[in-house]
Formats: sequence, structure tokens, C-alpha cells
Amino acid sequence: MTSTGHDMRIRKPAAATLIALSALALGACDLRREDDGNSADGKAGPVAASSATPATAPTNSIIRDDIAPPEPMKLPSQPFDVTIPMPEGTDINESAERQLASAMESDAMDEADWPIVLSGHTDSSGNDQANLRASRARAEAVAAWLVERGVDDDRIEVIAFGEQNPVAPNALPDGSPNEEGRRTNRRVVIRIAPPTSSGTGGTDEGKAKTGGKAGEPRSRPLARTND
Repeated sequence: MTSTGHDMRIRKPAAATLIALSALALGACDLRREDDGNSADGKAGPVAASSATPATAPTNSIIRDDIAPPEPMKLPSQPFDVTIPMPEGTDINESAERQLASAMESDAMDEADWPIVLSGHTDSSGNDQANLRASRARAEAVAAWLVERGVDDDRIEVIAFGEQNPVAPNALPDGSPNEEGRRTNRRVVIRIAPPTSSGTGGTDEGKAKTGGKAGEPRSRPLARTND
């Protein structure tokens, strides 16, 4: 056998080996394309099961729709006190209106069994009996204002103190009248509180000396006075 024939036998197996390697390479490319999830037409292929997102199981709420939330706890009412300035006799001015409005809006006013004690006061410019009448007239004017706005008249108690409980001096150090102090003393004090054993709204003011007239029943029509 010549050298040429020997070379041909060597080349044929080498060519067959190259063809086999090329086929393996093409098969590997196909496998990679399938792994990438892309088909020949560019559409997404099937996704491997290992990369799928697991479905989330539904959770149950601990809040029940059929149970209403608890109502906020209501705090107990507290006694209420306010001073109504009445420097011009029985006239109820804007300042007095504001204080009366605060009494109407108080929680104590909503307590139907709580007495409303109105303590009338005045200055020392008149005699004892005149001052008692003036202080009572002021308290009566406040009572009428409350009743006109729906307050039960049976809850109201009027006590006249005259000039006995001033909150400011009625006279200056030299003995002359203290007009500003006297204006301050013309007032009505409202107290709304639970009833005490004496039947009043927790006040001892009715025991003050007023010539035997303190706490006597009110009478209408109201007398107007500028004392």
C-alpha cells in the first residue's frame, strides 16, 4: 500500500470525528435555548417548575365584622360653678351671656336630679332689706333666663345674700366708695352639684344670715332694680 492510500485512511476517521463533534455542539445549543425558555418563534417557552412562585394561602382576619367596637367610657359629671357678672342691676350683658352659655353646655346641667343653686349678691350701697331684694332680683333674672332655655324650674333654688359676701372691697382705704369693687360684687353665683342631705346642691351659703329671708320661695313677675 502506498503512502497516499495510508493518508486517506487516516483522514476519513478524522473527518468522521469532526462531524460527530459538530452534531454534539448543535445539540448543546438546542438544550441551552430550551433552558432559556425561548422557542424558535421567539415566544416564551415553559417555565421550569423550580422557578415558579408558590401561591400564597389566604389569611383570616382576627377582626370580626359582626362585633361592634366598644363605646368610649363616659366619665362621671363633675360639680359646676360659675360667676355671672351683673353690674347693671338685673340686666344680663354679653359677658353674663357667655358665662350662662358655659353653664348650659356643662355635663352637670345634663344631670336632671342635680339642683341648680343661684346665689344672688350685691354691694353695700343700700340698707339690708334693699340689698336683699336687689340680690334676689339678680338671681331671679338668671333663673328666668335658664327656664326660657328649657331648664326645669323645679331644679332651681334662689338664695339672696345681699351685701354679706363681697369678693372686692366696697370702699377705698379713705372710706370713699370703691365703684369698681361694688360693680364686681353685683353678681350671681351658679352651682350645679349632686344633692346633699339638706337637699341643696352641695352649698352652705343658704345658711348665711339674711334677715330670715334666705332661700324663701321665689315670686314672679320679677322686680327690676339697679341697686
